[in-house]
Amino acid sequence: MTQHHLADPGAGAPGPFGRLLTAMVTPMTSDGSLDLDGAARLASYLVDDQANDALVISGTTGESPTTTDAEKERLLRVVVEAVGDRAQVVAGVGTNDTRHTIELAVAAEKAGAHGLLVVTPYYNKPPQAGLIRHFTAVADASGLPVMAYDIPHRTGVALATETLVRLAEHPRVVAVKDAKGDLVATSWVTSRTDLAFYSGDDALTLPMLAIGAVGLVGTSTHLTGAATKRMIEAYAAGDTATAVALHRKLLPLFTGIFRCPGTILVKAALAVRGLPAGPVRSPLVAATDAELDQLRIDCADAGLELR
Repeated sequence: MTQHHLADPGAGAPGPFGRLLTAMVTPMTSDGSLDLDGAARLASYLVDDQANDALVISGTTGESPTTTDAEKERLLRVVVEAVGDRAQVVAGVGTNDTRHTIELAVAAEKAGAHGLLVVTPYYNKPPQAGLIRHFTAVADASGLPVMAYDIPHRTGVALATETLVRLAEHPRVVAVKDAKGDLVATSWVTSRTDLAFYSGDDALTLPMLAIGAVGLVGTSTHLTGAATKRMIEAYAAGDTATAVALHRKLLPLFTGIFRCPGTILVKAALAVRGLPAGPVRSPLVAATDAELDQLRIDCADAGLELR
């Protein structure tokens, strides 16, 4: 079995998608349809003002379970046109059906995506052999680099260490969005492969960097992107004290944005700031006044004013 080796944590170049990515919400109009002009404006804000190296479109935060394939394609094309010349655009294409995922991957490549985010199939709980076959088939179906998304508390199944080692042998499986919360398992994979690990949990970014991760695919980064980028770059430059200070400062929002599903609170915060957001689609519901008041407190505790 071929084994790969990673450079010293924080010492190497940024990962294949840079260091900071935001899983972008999908702006919608008051009637719940896509706000494509808003999507272009929000994408530009996240890249130009919040220092994102790449954006994930149609991830869970983008309400992918309730957008159609056609909507996903239109959204992707608009975002690529808006920011694709200065940031990478990664398309969320994962489903629990390999054939459907391949169709979305092929469509994303045609629409101009720079990479694919492929979540572990959910609900049907495939065995590890099925996961290997699923990710391999998707990676074989296009020429785009693949980031595997490991989030067992949503999907019901985790990518085992040996499975990730196997997948690392595929030339287009290049990264992992790691929301498993198992730093020991992640350490074993980073020590045995050259997969680029991105934290999938905002609050665990700094600990993940310490064991070999390269960055974050974030949610609170709609609001904290520039400061989070500074934290990541400080650690990469060996300035651990600054990285720890920024981690502690941002922690109230790293965690507070998930007091209810992150999409709900991000859209509420963006609306307060006059940025494109709009409503969420059912079964999600809008933030309550109490939730928004708490978010204002969390923002203030993180040194940000929500207004």
